[in-house]
Amino acid sequence: MVCFSVHFSDHIISQMFKRNITVDDVKQILSEGEIIRQYPDDRPYPSFLLLGFIDLRPIHLVVAKKDGTNDCILVTVYEPDRNIWSNDYKSKIR
Repeated sequence: MVCFSVHFSDHIISQMFKRNITVDDVKQILSEGEIIRQYPDDRPYPSFLLLGFIDLRPIHLVVAKKDGTNDCILVTVYEPDRNIWSNDYKSKIR
C-alpha cells in the first residue's frame, strides 16, 4: 500500500491504546497487510480493510485514502472476533 502521508485519527489512537497495538504494529500492517475489503462509497473518503499479523496475532486496519492522492487516514484498528470472522480472518461468517 502506497501512502505518501499517513494521518492517525483520534479514534485509532484511542483504539491502539486500549488494544495494546503499537505504532510500529500499525506501520507494519500498512506496509505488509493484505487488502481484504474495499469500501469505495465510504465518505468522506473511500476506505479499505487490511489484514496483517503481528506475532501470529491477526489485526484488521481500516484506512481511508483521499481521492486522487496518496494521503491516507488511519481510521481504526482491532483484532477480529473469531465468532464473527472466518478462520483466515478475511470474510465475515455472520
